[in-house]
Amino acid sequence: MFGPDDLTDDGFLGGRLRVWQPRRGYRAATDPVLLAAAVPARPGQTVLELGCGAGVASLCLASRVPGLHLSGLELQPAYAALARGNAARNGLSLTVVEGDLTEMPKDLRHSFDHVIANPPYYPAGGGTGAADPGRERALREETPLSLWVEAAVRRLAPRGILSLILGADRLPDALSALDARMGSTVVLPLQARPGRGAKRVILQSRKGGRAPFRLLAPFVLHEGAQHEGDRDSFTPAAAHILRDGGALSQGLC
Repeated sequence: MFGPDDLTDDGFLGGRLRVWQPRRGYRAATDPVLLAAAVPARPGQTVLELGCGAGVASLCLASRVPGLHLSGLELQPAYAALARGNAARNGLSLTVVEGDLTEMPKDLRHSFDHVIANPPYYPAGGGTGAADPGRERALREETPLSLWVEAAVRRLAPRGILSLILGADRLPDALSALDARMGSTVVLPLQARPGRGAKRVILQSRKGGRAPFRLLAPFVLHEGAQHEGDRDSFTPAAAHILRDGGALSQGLC
């Protein structure tokens, strides 16, 4: 488990959400906030996050949409404990279950209106490994992406929605993992600045959906062609999400 000296106290949503994160392990940044903003959840619905880490995505979603029934599955006990503590610290309800998505714990073997995930970005065997084992496990794939998608689809209720944030290079793998049970698939490229290629995408798909596939115009995070000075330069739309906790409602499901 993490000790007090192993953690940093980080603010999200303009400081309205305070989260303990490991100083040297996996640390959430903007990706889980954008994922949470994309989820079209309504009060009273059920949400499962696969690989919830310290709980940032689920807690951002809970901050925006009251009355949700949120569950998180986390493989690493130290991160699961952090997620529980972060939920309690912010007065938000999140049930965290420790376990492996390939052997879904019994407590989570029921249907959810939404399943969300920020799967590991890097495939097994490629690139340089992280020195911290928790960060390495969070960022590098041990369980194939296809099994993340399969676990999510199994847990979705009819008409339920899957929401993923992925590296753009993993999009073909994610799309190929969606079978005939899923449809009405939408992809939103996330562009750091105008004119740059998208390095991240948000993918949504509905269980039992029948609408055609849609590729949306990119969502741009920063203004200007390059970083200038000591400021974040977020576009107004990005600032509305990252600072104000707003929804990302750019034609998604």
